[in-house]
Amino acid sequence: MSPWRSLRWQIAALVAVASGVVALAVGLLVHRSTFDRSLNLGRDRALTALMADPADPGPLPAALAAQIGGPDTYVTWYDDRDPDVPWMWAATTAKAVRIDMGGELRNLRALDRHIVLASLGVLGLVVPLAALAAELPNHRLRRVARTARRVADGDLEARTSAGRGGDEITGIAAAVDTMAAALHDRLRTEQRFTADVAHELRTPLTGLVTSAELLPEGEATDLVRDRVRVLRTLVENLLEISRLDAGAESADRVEVPLGRFAGDCVHRTGLAAEVTVHGDPIAVTDPRRLDRILANLVVNAHRHGRAPVEVRVAGTTITVRDHGPGFPASLLAEGPRRFRTGASERGRGHGLGLTIAAGQARVIGARLGFANAPEGGAVATVRLN
Repeated sequence: MSPWRSLRWQIAALVAVASGVVALAVGLLVHRSTFDRSLNLGRDRALTALMADPADPGPLPAALAAQIGGPDTYVTWYDDRDPDVPWMWAATTAKAVRIDMGGELRNLRALDRHIVLASLGVLGLVVPLAALAAELPNHRLRRVARTARRVADGDLEARTSAGRGGDEITGIAAAVDTMAAALHDRLRTEQRFTADVAHELRTPLTGLVTSAELLPEGEATDLVRDRVRVLRTLVENLLEISRLDAGAESADRVEVPLGRFAGDCVHRTGLAAEVTVHGDPIAVTDPRRLDRILANLVVNAHRHGRAPVEVRVAGTTITVRDHGPGFPASLLAEGPRRFRTGASERGRGHGLGLTIAAGQARVIGARLGFANAPEGGAVATVRLN
């Protein structure tokens, strides 16, 4: 955001505008009052001169002559036809006189200049002071915004440390802290629930696996065993996600030749993928976790994309691409989420596999990005440090 659009400068601009309006109003009032006073003094001088020095009126200005109603009528008229040389007239039907008002005009213009200079000087002092005064609440608001962004990025331990106070900013900061604490508690509850469910399912699942192996061979048995394997994989994935969410995992780093490693990983998946390696890259990382990431990306590419699936290794970057419809917009905007579905049919979306890949990437300090190729297909990129 541009610094000129910050609340600090908006407050300074508001103060400047308000000060300017006040200065303009005061200046206009002073100008009008001084001008009226000059006219009154000019009329008095003109009438005094008229009484003291009767004179032949000669030709009078039409506007003045039109105002003379009778022989006993005294009329004054401010003649500003020449704005630089004004006159004050006093006249009757028998005599007239005019007084030079140039001095009063020059004094009035000097007063206007002084008001303008004083107003500019006050604005030059008030605006910086307003900007400095606005910096404290602006700093507090920026701290609240930083905390909110950290919470949105997943750091539910972030707090604003609002402190004491009764203003609106303190209330907003306290609300953000309360929200973060509530989200943290709910997430921990969800994680504990997931872990408990997965652990509780392991015992009956073990018995189910053993029982399935004892069934007589046949088509129905094969179907049961397949569903049992799917259920076992789901439970193991849930346990892995619960460990990743709890932050209980750590990386065991060793040197890994990425080219050969990527080929072996794709081979272990049993799925077809074209592996391209540039050079002989080596990275220091956790091979077990990197294998988990790469295998999940290849499986996801085959399950939700279309062949051919390509794995490219260049430096410490591994890219997995398919030629299917690409990632859904929600995944590109928010990242992978457990049990996310890319279609209305359950099980056809991006769910636990990409969630596990993202969690393992965080453990080894890698950056996992998702994009769609311009010519079509989903692109997942693992950047190792």
